[in-house]
Amino acid sequence: MAFDTVEEFRAKRSEAVQYIQSQTDFTPEYLIILGTGLGQLADEIEVTHAIEYTDIPHFPTSTVESHAGKLLFGTLGGKAVVAMQGRFHFYEGYTMQQIAFPVRVAKMLGAHTLFVSNACGGMNTNFEAGDIMMINDHINFLSDNPLIGPNDDQLGPRFPDMSEPYTERLMDIARNVALEKNIRMHEGVYLAISGPMLETKAEYRYMRQLGADVVGMSTVPEVIAAVHMGMDVLGISVITDECFPDALKPINLEQIFAAAAVAEPKLTQVMVNVLERL
Repeated sequence: MAFDTVEEFRAKRSEAVQYIQSQTDFTPEYLIILGTGLGQLADEIEVTHAIEYTDIPHFPTSTVESHAGKLLFGTLGGKAVVAMQGRFHFYEGYTMQQIAFPVRVAKMLGAHTLFVSNACGGMNTNFEAGDIMMINDHINFLSDNPLIGPNDDQLGPRFPDMSEPYTERLMDIARNVALEKNIRMHEGVYLAISGPMLETKAEYRYMRQLGADVVGMSTVPEVIAAVHMGMDVLGISVITDECFPDALKPINLEQIFAAAAVAEPKLTQVMVNVLERL
C-alpha cells in the first residue's frame, strides 16, 4: 500500500484547512464525531456555517446510510464546536490516513478535544439495546491504524503512548453528569473490527473473553490520530443491538435506528452537559 510522503500529507491538510478558512472564520475548540443514527446532537448545535464534505479538498465522502456528510460549525453547551455529521469507515475502502484526515484538519483549525460517538453491539450481558456506554479503553482489531507510514513530527511522536487514550478528567465529568441527571451510563472496553458483516457467535464469545464489552466498526482510528496529536478524548457508545451468543437474533437497520433513537437523548444530555462544565 502506498502512503503519502510527509510533504504530500502536509500539503493535503493545508489545502483542506485553507478552503475551510475561506468559507468561515469560525475557530472550533472541540471536534464532535457523530455515529450512525445519532443526529439529535447535531440538532442541538447553534450552527453558524455548514460545509459539505464533497466541497473540501481531499476529504472522503460518506457512503453509509444516515451519514449526512457535512461539517457543522457552531456553538454547543456554550463552546465553539465543529461536528462531523457523518464519518468514514475502513470497510468503505478508505485508508486509515483518509479516515483520520478530518481529525487532523480539525486540530489545525483549533480543536484541542475530541468527543466521539458510535453505534455498537453490546456483548456485556448487563447492557441492553438503547443503553449508552462511556469508553474507558479500546482494542484495535482493524488490522491497521493511521500511524503506519511516514511520521510527521509536526503532528506527534513516532511512538505515541496509549496508556490513557480516553481522558480521565473528561470521564470524571461525564460520570458526574450521568449521576446527577439519573442517566444509566455504563463504562467499558470498545473493540473495533473492520466489518461490514456482523460477527459470528464464536467471534462474540472470543471478543468477550478478551475483555471487550462492545464491538463496532469505527472510532479507534480517529482516537489514535487524536492521541497522536495530544488531543483530549471522550468517547461514548450507543448500544444498538444485543450480541449474546446463546440468544443471538438477526438484526436489521430499522432495529438499530430504533435503539439509537432511545439512546440519543441520553448521549446528547451527557455530551452537552460535559461541554457546559469545561
